[in-house]
Amino acid sequence: MLTRAAVALAATIGASLLGTASAEARPDEVSYRSDYAPGTILVKTKERRLYLIVDSDRAIRYPVGVGKAGKQWAGTAHIEGKYRDPAWAPPAEVKRDNPRIPDVIAGGSPSNPMGVAAMTLSGGGQYAIHGTNRPQTVGHFVSYGCIRMYNNDIDDLYRRVSIGTPVVVMQR
Repeated sequence: MLTRAAVALAATIGASLLGTASAEARPDEVSYRSDYAPGTILVKTKERRLYLIVDSDRAIRYPVGVGKAGKQWAGTAHIEGKYRDPAWAPPAEVKRDNPRIPDVIAGGSPSNPMGVAAMTLSGGGQYAIHGTNRPQTVGHFVSYGCIRMYNNDIDDLYRRVSIGTPVVVMQR
């Protein structure tokens, strides 16, 4: 027989789990008309959404954080590398703006902004699609051009795509 304390504890745990679920949204399969090939990643910067094209009528949609004003970009790339718990070396621009940041932050560190996984993009290694240790930034214009995702979402996307996957970043 459950005591009132046990019921209250179970309710508290359940409420905290619900709070976590809403704070880190799960991807949605949505109706999405597209001429892009299945498997293509499409990032719509203004929407702050990433779409993984399933077929000509459907996509999997994820909320993302994108480049802040002056740091956004548009173009095509492909997944060049995939890394779990990656170490992070801040690019020169980030280091210049934040000189106290260490030269390298170990993978798995709570201060590592890459989260649980990262997929680097072709074109010089400057940008990546990655998780984040600051989930409250997802859905905002916050980065130096990288695409930030909730850790659960980057884990899901990481499993669905491979090196060579095309990536299209659009300003609209």
